[in-house]
Amino acid sequence: MIDSEQLEANPKLYLFLPLYYTLWADFILTSTEIKTMEELIGELEWLKEEEKQYLKSYLDPNKKINPKELKKWESIISEAQKEGQHKNLTSLGKELVKIHGNGQSEDLSEDTINKLRETEAKLGLVHNEVNYIFQQGHRTITGEQKAEPLFDPKKLTALLDGSQADLIKKVKDIIGDESFKYPDTGDVARQREQVLQLCKILAKEGLGSWAFPKEYGGKDDMRGYFTIMETLSYHDLSMVIKFGVQFGLWGMSVFFLGTEKHHQKYLKAIGTLQIPGCFAMTETNHGSNVKGLETTATYNHQKQTITINTPHILACKEYIGNAAVHGQMATVFAKLIIDGTDYGVNTFVVPIRNEKGETLEGVTIEDNGKKMGLNGVDNGKIWFNQVVIPKENMLDKYASINEKGEFESPITSDNKRFFTMLGTLVGGRIGIPRSALSAAKSGLTIAIRHSDKRRQFGPKGGEEVPILNYRMHQRRLLPPLATAYGLHFALQYLTERFLNRSKEDAQEIEALAAGLKAYTTWFTTATLQECREAVGGKGYLAENRIPDLKNDTEIYTTFEGDNTVLMQLVAKNRLSEFRQEFNEMDFFTVVNYLADRAKTSLTEKNPIIVRKTDDEHLLDFEFHKSAFEYREEAILSSAAQRLKKLIEGGMDTFDATNVSGHHLVNVGKAYIERIVLEQFQQQVETTDDEPVKNILRKLAQLFALFTIERNRGWYLEQGYMEGVKTKSIRKMVNQLSWELRQDAVALTDAFDIPENCLAAEIAKRVS
Repeated sequence: MIDSEQLEANPKLYLFLPLYYTLWADFILTSTEIKTMEELIGELEWLKEEEKQYLKSYLDPNKKINPKELKKWESIISEAQKEGQHKNLTSLGKELVKIHGNGQSEDLSEDTINKLRETEAKLGLVHNEVNYIFQQGHRTITGEQKAEPLFDPKKLTALLDGSQADLIKKVKDIIGDESFKYPDTGDVARQREQVLQLCKILAKEGLGSWAFPKEYGGKDDMRGYFTIMETLSYHDLSMVIKFGVQFGLWGMSVFFLGTEKHHQKYLKAIGTLQIPGCFAMTETNHGSNVKGLETTATYNHQKQTITINTPHILACKEYIGNAAVHGQMATVFAKLIIDGTDYGVNTFVVPIRNEKGETLEGVTIEDNGKKMGLNGVDNGKIWFNQVVIPKENMLDKYASINEKGEFESPITSDNKRFFTMLGTLVGGRIGIPRSALSAAKSGLTIAIRHSDKRRQFGPKGGEEVPILNYRMHQRRLLPPLATAYGLHFALQYLTERFLNRSKEDAQEIEALAAGLKAYTTWFTTATLQECREAVGGKGYLAENRIPDLKNDTEIYTTFEGDNTVLMQLVAKNRLSEFRQEFNEMDFFTVVNYLADRAKTSLTEKNPIIVRKTDDEHLLDFEFHKSAFEYREEAILSSAAQRLKKLIEGGMDTFDATNVSGHHLVNVGKAYIERIVLEQFQQQVETTDDEPVKNILRKLAQLFALFTIERNRGWYLEQGYMEGVKTKSIRKMVNQLSWELRQDAVALTDAFDIPENCLAAEIAKRVS
């Protein structure tokens, strides 16, 4: 094309060269492009017939342009580009005509120029397309983003650690030492032994007995125990769960459910790992339904003994940590039978192995074998065949057998006694989400550091761009980072509520713990999957830690209760406050009551508010709080109305609850999201350091708007927002993610995770 006689005879044909180059740059010419160009050629009357045929010859999709020729086109066009900035291909074409035609560009009519510009538009060649195609080494906004934090990460670390800073440092010094190596995951038996040895080191450091009374080697510090679990979770999670089984489940069950005689006999040996133990609650046939357990504990008054028995093969204790290899004793949950009467589920200390590791008579143990993750924990099944234990082995804080062989309890109601007993063990539903969140923080740290270093693609002729600069990558990682911060503050709030609980608020705290456990572990599972994908194939390599984090935390959604069941439990607790009001209400009273519960709708569901989209409104904490509260109240009220309607229609309460299951899960989620937002906003308001406060405010705004965006369908259905508003919220989520990019690495630095715990090649800092 460049060397043709037509170009020499009529240099105005150079006008077409930028268009032709752009169309052929991908070596694919579409039928629409051909038709559009042919129409342009046909409309230009100054073109001679042979010139038209010449131009059309380059619109034949079967005529492949030689790459060498295409390079020559690019070179000629680039020379013209140097003469000045051109906003479109037509302008660049005029410059070529001027260069090669001794000023002939001045002869081009306005009609010709307009027709070329119209053709550009039809072809979808947008404004400034010429700069992208031909300009070499130009700067872009995307390419200029980099890590330039506006706050001091160490000050944020101090805020996150709070009063527990010294203990956190102690634990990090232990697990951060190079000698504290990760177990070998290649061989299950070896991994289990290495995990046991790590737990013995932790016990020797006094971490295992931390929550026990001082007279039994502890610090009498339950808050510290939760902190230890959370901080250890930056390291190997098999070690963390083994630690939790030994000192949390086995130890705390003896501590909370036993009395002084049990404390004296067992606690010191548990805290030093002298007696490895199990927590034998779950049965094959009865997972979350603890009240339905079938293992029996039959009392013999004459012999002052209790016989533990598994009635059939599917009533065995299953998935029991420490059971397959190391456990010597177990807290066994079983139905107490006295003179043929069932007194419900109680707890008993039952020996299962001797000190040599030999299984005791009447006890059968089977290894659960290799699992999806956490293979350093020896889970197993346990069957009891008429195993006899002394009466003293009953953990009798809430129920006992008196000297006459009669059942006694300070709590008259079987139901209340059962839930009081389980309520004392709610600490597990605090430790698990705090551990899960640490795993999510590790994954986010690895993924964000990698994304800040990893460069890919970029403007033509320019440098490759860090993938964290891409809007979609920011979308993938920064809303989860904001959520992680929100959950951190919410779990701190839950911990304080639990440690300072009273009888009056015990049920509310149990519901809060159940909900945060479910929400946090679901979040961790989703976040680690996003982190895995965000680092590409590198995230699939074991050396980069994410595979272990993913596999080991999968079971967290089942630990301490299936998440869906827990969320329904939360909903039932939230609905309990309706019980009395609904009992004697007529329809009119119920409508008025529920209208009052959803009073925010009176002020916010109006044409101005539902469409309001200015930045000040969208970023306003009060708007976020009102939106979360409205959703929680509306879903709760709707669930109450639905259950009432079903029950009054003759449906059994059990069936009505089953029919409403999906609705109840949403009740729980809305409640937890409101709690997280409240605690996030409160932390922002009480933070003194201004730069730290500003970054937390932006994170809280991102969490709020991202959560609203995820639930936009519900808000649209309710008429609480219109499409114009949800679209603006989506744009604001994008904008906040863009603005937080420069702080992202520093926000993960503030977690202060020991470098060796990240154990990821891709997470190493840039030198």
